[in-house]
Amino acid sequence: MDSYEKSLQTLELPAVLALLAAQAVSETARTQAMALRPSGDRAVVATRLGETSAAASMMVVKGSPSFSGVKDVRAALQRADMGGALNTRELLDIAGDSFDLDLVRKGELTPMFFGSAVTNFGVEPFLERFLQYTPPPLPRKSDIGDIQPEEPYFSGFIFKIHANMDPNHRDRIAFLKICSGVFERNKSYLHVPSGKGMKFAAPTAFMAEKKSVIDEAFPGDIVGLHDTGNFKIGDTFTEGEKLRFTGIPSFSPELFRYIENADPMKFKQLAKGVDQLMDEGVAQLFTSKMNGRKIIGTVGALQFEVIEYRLEHEYGAKCRYEPIQIHKACWIESDNREQLEDFRKRKYNNMALDKRGREVFLADTSYALSLAMEKFPDIKFHFTSEF
Repeated sequence: MDSYEKSLQTLELPAVLALLAAQAVSETARTQAMALRPSGDRAVVATRLGETSAAASMMVVKGSPSFSGVKDVRAALQRADMGGALNTRELLDIAGDSFDLDLVRKGELTPMFFGSAVTNFGVEPFLERFLQYTPPPLPRKSDIGDIQPEEPYFSGFIFKIHANMDPNHRDRIAFLKICSGVFERNKSYLHVPSGKGMKFAAPTAFMAEKKSVIDEAFPGDIVGLHDTGNFKIGDTFTEGEKLRFTGIPSFSPELFRYIENADPMKFKQLAKGVDQLMDEGVAQLFTSKMNGRKIIGTVGALQFEVIEYRLEHEYGAKCRYEPIQIHKACWIESDNREQLEDFRKRKYNNMALDKRGREVFLADTSYALSLAMEKFPDIKFHFTSEF
């Protein structure tokens, strides 16, 4: 460990960052907080201190910087805080941003439309603007570099799975996004994770409640593939090239509960239902190393009710939940095998495996997490894990 890293440990930076991340309101902000690093370059530090001093002096002379163009919503917020009602325009002023097509096409801003499909009000303008604002197919990052949509060879990945499209047949549809080349019906493609060639006799396109079999699809198109349980989110299909598309994250859940079988006669139905719903990405499933119990992790409390309802009405299985104290789930990795093994032994009661068999540290408090990060500096703690 060099002097810079030793200084960071002395300053208890991991603990400080963990406390800062705990105050963030989104997973992106937490990730950025944990990635903060002070500069160890004297020149850079001196320059930044000089800029801060110059800015402070300028504000003393000329006052605070102008925020012209930024709407003052303080009065509306104060009225809302006192229990007053806000009109639609005031709500948009508080929650909305000015329209910027570049930000829309970068995926950083989402336009909102108002209309009614029942009365056919605003539908046509929405479709026209949708076509106008939608960006063309963009390059997709992979482990061998960016895949351009203009490339002649087909490639695509599974980004969504929906179980029980028809409850009578227990079928699943895997949604494939075409990234390059042309997808053709009845043509053999390589399923990269399994290494097997597969043909699809009835690839499907969806439009609202209607679906139709298609003969070919192009970059940007979404194709539904019949799935008997072979596919997972993130699986790649190509014409033979072995690559993996990256950037499909699995976020760390915020709420956790044990899931138990409420009807011993329906054990198989419950196991199958939980397995398929987790494949959909409805929630995340962890198996405790200490006792083998199944733990469901979600982002919101409503997801627990959705799982319980779908298990009962789609699989004929009933479940119940039991509370468990978990603050955060962190995927771990390290090049220091000795330290990693020591961590596994010391934190055995808090270790679990996710659905794909990857190790996860279930920290019961924010303090326990910050302490673990401080005591085991060579272990990387990830709040997201790519599928």
